[in-house]
Amino acid sequence: MMMNRRTFSAALVAGAAATLVSSRSMAAASVPAKARNVVFAHGLFADGSCWSEVIARLQKAGVNATSVQNPLTTLPEAVASVQRVLAQQDGPTVLVGHSFAGMIVSEAGVHPNVSALVYIAARAPDAGEDYAALAKTFPTPPATAGIVFDGDEGRLSETAFLHDFAGDLPEAKAKVLYAVQEPFQKALLTGKTTQAAWRSKPSFYAVSTEDRTINPDLERFMAKRMGAKTIEVKASHLSLISHPDKITQLILEAAGQRP
Repeated sequence: MMMNRRTFSAALVAGAAATLVSSRSMAAASVPAKARNVVFAHGLFADGSCWSEVIARLQKAGVNATSVQNPLTTLPEAVASVQRVLAQQDGPTVLVGHSFAGMIVSEAGVHPNVSALVYIAARAPDAGEDYAALAKTFPTPPATAGIVFDGDEGRLSETAFLHDFAGDLPEAKAKVLYAVQEPFQKALLTGKTTQAAWRSKPSFYAVSTEDRTINPDLERFMAKRMGAKTIEVKASHLSLISHPDKITQLILEAAGQRP
């Protein structure tokens, strides 16, 4: 069949659009640069020490690891705390976020020092996306009902923390983590990202299949949408503590240190 000029032009435009979409998908799945630095961001109900098990393993592998203390006040302030640490890194750096900190990874991950992104059972919004609205399209996880507020300050109840947040950890260990959880400010939950770093950086995602804090199917949706290299871990929301070897291996892959 012969193609007239209008049809030919339409085909060119369609082809260009398809190439653009394809290139965005390939960016997330591309091979990351070799990195010797890893920066961690934590989410709600935790502090920077939640990465200790993974950090110890990375240090043994010769990796420089830094865990940021998220102020849990507003999203811009949380992002700024990570950006300051990223600016201090010498060379390619893997940025890793757990839970709410996926918001930080998506925003701060555009920093030129960041070579790859790793999401651990984490939020992964698109630029300007209303994460709360997205989450409502999936069944509400049990932990949501366990959030209690004292004015503008929120935290997770002990029952919800032990059963819905840290459900696969020994109870004694979960109680210690509960005792040191950092409260968050309500204002933190209203923030929206202006960037989606996963559209331009190699991305990796660890889904927690037994998660009762973020719906596992929502995690799978976000991982698939970003074209991330994805693993599934039979774990609670705290796979970084209950399965540190698997999480460490995923981070090392993001750092270009695994075949």
